[in-house]
Amino acid sequence: MSKQLVIVESPAKARTVGRFLGDDFEVKASMGHVRDLPKRDIGVDIGNDFEPTYVDVDGRVTVLREIKRAAKTATHVYLATDPDREGEAISWHIVEAAGLQNAPLRRVVFHEITQNAIKEAFRHPREIDMRLVNAQQARRILDRIVGYELSPVLWKKVRKSLSAGRVQSVALRLIVDREREIEAFKPEEYWVVTVTLSKESGNDRSFRATLTSLTGHAGKLKIGGEAQASEILADLRASRYRVASVVTKESRTRPSPPFITSTLQQEVARRLRYGAQRTMRIAQALYEGVQLGGGDPVGLITYMRTDSTNLSAQAVHEAADYIKSKFGAEYYEKARLYRTKSKVAQEAHEAIRPTSVLRTPESVAPYLSQDQLKVYELIWKRMVACQMKDSLADATTVDLEASGGPSGKTYGLRATGSVLKFPGFRIVYMESREDEEPADEDSRELVPLRQGEAVRLLSADDARGEQKFTQPPPRFSEAMLIRTLEENGIGRPSTFATIVQTIEQRDYVVRESGKFKPTKLGMVVCDYLKKWFPEIMDIRFTSSMEESLDAIARGESEWVPALKVFHDPFLEDLKKALAGERVPTSELDEKSGETCEKCERPMVIKSGRFGKFLSCSGFPECRQTRPLRIPTGAKCPVSGCGGDLLQQPGRARQGRPARPFYGCSNWKSHPQCKFTTSRKPVKDPCPNCGKLLVERGRDGVQCLSCEYTGKRSELSAAVEEPEEALAGADS
Repeated sequence: MSKQLVIVESPAKARTVGRFLGDDFEVKASMGHVRDLPKRDIGVDIGNDFEPTYVDVDGRVTVLREIKRAAKTATHVYLATDPDREGEAISWHIVEAAGLQNAPLRRVVFHEITQNAIKEAFRHPREIDMRLVNAQQARRILDRIVGYELSPVLWKKVRKSLSAGRVQSVALRLIVDREREIEAFKPEEYWVVTVTLSKESGNDRSFRATLTSLTGHAGKLKIGGEAQASEILADLRASRYRVASVVTKESRTRPSPPFITSTLQQEVARRLRYGAQRTMRIAQALYEGVQLGGGDPVGLITYMRTDSTNLSAQAVHEAADYIKSKFGAEYYEKARLYRTKSKVAQEAHEAIRPTSVLRTPESVAPYLSQDQLKVYELIWKRMVACQMKDSLADATTVDLEASGGPSGKTYGLRATGSVLKFPGFRIVYMESREDEEPADEDSRELVPLRQGEAVRLLSADDARGEQKFTQPPPRFSEAMLIRTLEENGIGRPSTFATIVQTIEQRDYVVRESGKFKPTKLGMVVCDYLKKWFPEIMDIRFTSSMEESLDAIARGESEWVPALKVFHDPFLEDLKKALAGERVPTSELDEKSGETCEKCERPMVIKSGRFGKFLSCSGFPECRQTRPLRIPTGAKCPVSGCGGDLLQQPGRARQGRPARPFYGCSNWKSHPQCKFTTSRKPVKDPCPNCGKLLVERGRDGVQCLSCEYTGKRSELSAAVEEPEEALAGADS
């Protein structure tokens, strides 16, 4: 008996969809893309209107054979790949590679893998949207041209085996530009003066006020040194204090909109310290379906690659009913609709939300991994909270005057406080903050005060000055980088994770305390590309290219002319770069702080085929080299040894890159210490037994001697990355 054929990307999705459709349907998985541009050739005939040459992806021959066989007897062939450009392109490639052009084809699109959504999609099939296919194809060809034509220039002019990508290069520029800002920053001293006051009666609790102004001083008061601070403090200790004004206003805080791809990646990075790639793998599994008990697998969230904050009417109605029944009618006012900020968002898509808020995190917890549960809980809470009432607080600002001191000056001070009146959505969820954003210091209730009321300084010691220094802009965390890319119109939901992964894999950036720092290589490559390929490195130009691709997807422009607009000036830049000078190899060298034992010249850090090593800066006159050993700050755990643990270069094996290991600095001493570990040591000792801790995951630590596990961020001292290299004896 003939069946209807359904084609999806993955086996997990196939199992979930198949159970909803029943026995009349046969569901096959394409295992992702079935065709792509060749790996060893550019695969694009630029002179022939950018005609691409596609080849079957390795390992897809059997998959395509099975699809062809099933399609021959199928009454209908439904292409049910993901509801975005990538999914549309996969469907088109399946048709082309399997020769299904004459088959009874239907394209079905759903944004959640639930029975109702799938049945609705199959009631409204359509044809493949070639506008979306062409937009994906244009992006793929554009990125291939940049990669294949730009990378050889880097090999010739900078160093062998380097590569550059269109969008990744702009991300690298953001990181390098920020590093240059930090390097150029000159901290300025300033002082903060505070006083602790109470009512004249002394019966009420005290409160703190901060100096804000000086009568006769225009503009913001800045205390630039200790002498000025001491003079002010002497005045304040002898002053009389009076309440100048009391203003109380109701402050209202709205909930955050439901997640889109970028905000999910940012929030998970901040709260859970998961990278964007890991987050998307977890979300993919939640979308494709999870077996809940003995029932059929069900998709727990909607499609996770989206830039739309739209919510279906059914989802909003279900959330409203849940809020009123769980928290009470006072926590719900009306349906909230959120405007999508992105100009190019696909409004037919929905935000990332649970397919049903009735599947609470507690109810699905037994069937999810810890990672899945943590991510699902964030998505669920954000969805419920986004439909709840605002939180309300009374924010009080008290301005005070201090006068009567030795100088005769009058000072202005301010105290602030806030009292939460109604928690609203906060009882479910509150968006986290970036590391560098200060938390509210004055979220406490102030002493009741009246205008004109006299207050007093508790004691002379309660007028204090604190020396501070202005801080440089922070380095980008993964969450901050993704937010900046999105704000500048660079990348799309499907590309944010790969952008971050690529610049790390190319050794252009490293992470220090969770923040991106460019390597010397990354800075040299960035500077070279900015000089010779200004458009590739221009943020606005890259954003305009993304808009061009979006216009192709909307059918407003053709893909070949769009590629020509990019390629013609790019070709001119290529010619100029190839005719230009080579970057001196010395620019790639890093300082080590070490001295050559043969000629006493400085040693520099160089990169070779087996990793980094120390070389004499007098090369070629002096050819002295040494292995690069980097201190970790941790001590050897072997009793009585006392050596330092150093990162040591590993050896490449069977084509795999060398991986560092960690060994004792006394490895050549007598007696020899042979301690090594493959896991990076942490300089803080175990809080349980005082022995060696090693890293475990992104923020975890584990003791090698006892069963302690915890988080680095919870240790008493911050873990700092070593800055200088230490060379051991010759190996």
